[in-house]
Amino acid sequence: MTDSNAGYRYTNTAMLSVTALEAPVIVTSEQIDEELSDTFRRLRLRRGMLQRIAGIRERRWWPEGFSFADAAAMAGAKALSEAGVDARDVGLLVNTSVSRAHLEPSTAVAIHHSLGLPQSALNFDIANACLGFVNGIQVAANMIDAGQIRYALVVAGESSRQAQQATIDRLRRPETTREDVRDQFATLTLGSGAAAMVLAAADEHTDGHRLVGGVSRAATQHHQLCVGDDTTMRTDAKGLLDAGLELAEATWAHVGPWDWQNMDLYVMHQVSVAHTQGVVDRLGLDPARVPVTFPLLGNIGPASLPLTLAHHADSLNSGDRVLCMGVGSGLNTCALEIVW
Repeated sequence: MTDSNAGYRYTNTAMLSVTALEAPVIVTSEQIDEELSDTFRRLRLRRGMLQRIAGIRERRWWPEGFSFADAAAMAGAKALSEAGVDARDVGLLVNTSVSRAHLEPSTAVAIHHSLGLPQSALNFDIANACLGFVNGIQVAANMIDAGQIRYALVVAGESSRQAQQATIDRLRRPETTREDVRDQFATLTLGSGAAAMVLAAADEHTDGHRLVGGVSRAATQHHQLCVGDDTTMRTDAKGLLDAGLELAEATWAHVGPWDWQNMDLYVMHQVSVAHTQGVVDRLGLDPARVPVTFPLLGNIGPASLPLTLAHHADSLNSGDRVLCMGVGSGLNTCALEIVW
């Protein structure tokens, strides 16, 4: 199919539901501009860079005291309800959030407890930057295809509030330089939200949306282009964009027998207008088939791809082909086909 293990196919996995949960507190780019007005004035930088360069007008925050794990659990409960699956039947929970409150235990255990999943349900975190959710789907689908479990729940909850508040505070310091603004600019494009997906054995759910398979590639020589923690993310934005587009193009060149040039919908990880337009141009995609959520929600990490799919699921018809695709810091890329 493709070289080595970069390609994969599924035989008996279907998606039953995908849900999105948006954080309620709207933070506009104009508000951030105002917070940083003194710094911009001193450094002779133009206001409006977040809108002009990234195309992001708004992003969301959770209220104080509401955690990303709470959001992931709420999205998971919604996905189970929409799928008509009892929590007692879930065999696997995968949390794919980038956000972390502590190193151990896993965030998955708190979500498992909140949802009242059975003791028999495996639960763990998968962390792979913005590709974590797709990787969670891959692991769950492999276990379903193997007959080990019947139902899996993949979740992601992200909160950008802490990192953005800390970044704004740092950039307001009198010693801040143009380089500091450039290196920390991407942090201000992040958003908060949650998403969840229920997967099941296709032979038990013939009305589900079949997972077909996909390809993945790595370019880990670029692992230092974007490095972050709970309060700081430093990014070589141009280097990351250039390397990401190069990897996306390399992945597209190794799709083997897959015919992805005329999909009904291309659901991409949401980063910015430059990233989206760059991928569309490099791969020769129809921009009308590439929905975007970043202008009003920002980059919600691994939750952004399933959230975008959830937002546009009602527009899909039976038999439509959907390609979920993204590039994650590190760098890694993945494309996964779902037939509606």
